[in-house]
Amino acid sequence: MRKEATDLTIMILIRTDSIARLENVTAVIQHLQRSLNTRICLREADCYCNGILQSALNTCIDYEFIEDDDPILYKTWHFNRMMTHADTPFVAIWDADTIAGSEAIGQCLDQLRKQNADMALPYNGVCLDTSNILRALYLKKQDEEVLMQNIGKMERLSERVMTGGAVMMNRQKFIEIGGENEAYYGWGDDDYDRYIRFMNHGLKIYRTRNVLFHLSHPRGMNSGFNTELHSRISKGQLYKTQNMMP
Repeated sequence: MRKEATDLTIMILIRTDSIARLENVTAVIQHLQRSLNTRICLREADCYCNGILQSALNTCIDYEFIEDDDPILYKTWHFNRMMTHADTPFVAIWDADTIAGSEAIGQCLDQLRKQNADMALPYNGVCLDTSNILRALYLKKQDEEVLMQNIGKMERLSERVMTGGAVMMNRQKFIEIGGENEAYYGWGDDDYDRYIRFMNHGLKIYRTRNVLFHLSHPRGMNSGFNTELHSRISKGQLYKTQNMMP
């Protein structure tokens, strides 16, 4: 059943660097719309607008295109600007390729509303990569049960306990601890940084017992560390956050 969620704004940032990413973000939005009656804000950041993504979306989406000539997608900067347009008590940062169970999303929203959580994640830290075969099956069926029934056929996206991909938060609490940390430029440890800052400030974090699904796609320069220096800078900033007092 579709859950009323007019008190939530879901923010998605995308650079459509492949057809797979275009298909994925469209499928993710459709899944969220089947799960929730909520506001979804999608920002496409690229060097020019070809109109393809916008034409693939329905009119219920708050879509904006931002001209961005930087080959590195500065995620933290973009999300902070997007958040200034969110006027709801709760916000979510959602990856353009992730599917969370509808029931888990609803549980997280309930915990935020009851003030039992300041951050809520609709999964247990395990994110499974669908593989191209199961991704194609999901895109065809548009049914989350296809993913649930094939968990045993998927591999973990990372062996680390993950803290991003689908994150729902009390907007005011997030702003009070600084929002996204813009010291992270491009792909990096910003998800862990955000999670640690919530913990360091004594804020409440809730997780469901479900897994998260990642729709497979070709991985370009914004899907990993580009250089060893990029990695060292990100790890150094995370170390600072881990040792910072609120």
